[in-house]
Amino acid sequence: MPLSHPRRSALSEQVIAALRAQITSGEWPVGSRIPTEPELVEQLGVARNTVREAVRALAHNGLLDIRQGSGTYVVATSELAGVMHRRFADADPRHIAELRATLESSAAKLAAERRTEKDLKQLDALLLRREEAWESGDAEAFVAADTTFHLAVVSASHNDVLTAMYADLGEVLRDWLREDVGEELTPETYMDHSRLVDAIRAGAAQTAAVEAAAYPLLCRPGRFTASDG
Repeated sequence: MPLSHPRRSALSEQVIAALRAQITSGEWPVGSRIPTEPELVEQLGVARNTVREAVRALAHNGLLDIRQGSGTYVVATSELAGVMHRRFADADPRHIAELRATLESSAAKLAAERRTEKDLKQLDALLLRREEAWESGDAEAFVAADTTFHLAVVSASHNDVLTAMYADLGEVLRDWLREDVGEELTPETYMDHSRLVDAIRAGAAQTAAVEAAAYPLLCRPGRFTASDG
């Protein structure tokens, strides 16, 4: 449905909000190419310059990446996520693994103490999806399924601040996992997460914390050794 036509500055903000909503809702997922400028003009019912201004604003804020000759792609789901992605793009992979282990360990402990039946059903479903993605041999599908599963573990902590922070780091962690897994799924990179779900279900907070902390640091045997630091 075309947007209404208030004064120019308000219209630009309206278009920015409309495009942002497509991103945050998952309609345009991270990594996807958004519709072309002419397509957006037709969809929104606004001038080409207004669409261009909105796209540039979201690119400046880190949500979109304008690639000449290819199109415009979603690279983050929020402004803070975009900042995080740029800030840590070249970080030491070991430090990303340690950060993930710290956040997920704390979240898993809280999840074991606070999880609901709804949380457990979601974790079971996402664990199954993760297994199916692994069996498919599609590395990118596995990365997506694994990161969604871990976000659900963090969400089960029912700590909104922790969950929001983890979500904002999502693309940084996804990049780390994508690099760690590699282009092909191999047995040595597989980690069974059923024990983590079992610990959360049983309310075994310490066990859940230990399980969650171990995964990021053990994904690729030999990648991090005692001599590293």
